[in-house]
Amino acid sequence: MIVNPDIERYMEGLLPARDPLLAEVEAQAARRGIPIVGPMVGRLLAQLVMLTGARRVFELGSAIGYSTIWIARAAGTGSEIHYSDGSEGNAREAAAYFARAGLSDRIRVHVGDALTELAKTKGEFDIIFNDVDKDGYPGVLAEAPGRLRKGGLLVTDNTLWHSRVLDPQDDTSQAVVRFNRELYDSGLFFTTLLPLRDGVSVSLKL
Repeated sequence: MIVNPDIERYMEGLLPARDPLLAEVEAQAARRGIPIVGPMVGRLLAQLVMLTGARRVFELGSAIGYSTIWIARAAGTGSEIHYSDGSEGNAREAAAYFARAGLSDRIRVHVGDALTELAKTKGEFDIIFNDVDKDGYPGVLAEAPGRLRKGGLLVTDNTLWHSRVLDPQDDTSQAVVRFNRELYDSGLFFTTLLPLRDGVSVSLKL
């Protein structure tokens, strides 16, 4: 935990109960060790979608679709949400959840490298949510800005990386540190790093 564990538990205790589908996905992720953003970050993503009126969102790294559900519900009918993951198994499981949630009509499923799938998809986006493998974060910063509209958001999970950013001893941690520094130094974005869960950066395209 990044913040005081007692504060973390207090914040979690404030959360309303999730509906049965989200609760099921959370339980599956916990049982099988699948990384998901969790309900606090899920609510943040939904709030950012609602605040910006986002209608077109690309998610880089979606696992079994937990964050995608939060985003798609917040974006509403007629929105266009792009799920991407390198695992066909994850994509099949996520698609089944989307169908059960009644969201299939607004979610497009991509299987393969997230940045490759982004490059194949035309047009600008209101929000790009970055949750790929952390080694790939610098590559996201090279590709994502040109795909966002002015005033759009690049939202990135795990930017405190289990506190390893304080003493980056491995390539993955160094990639996150490099990403954070370049993001703040970039003249393209106005960025805030929130110490929520494992760190979430919210970057407004100028």
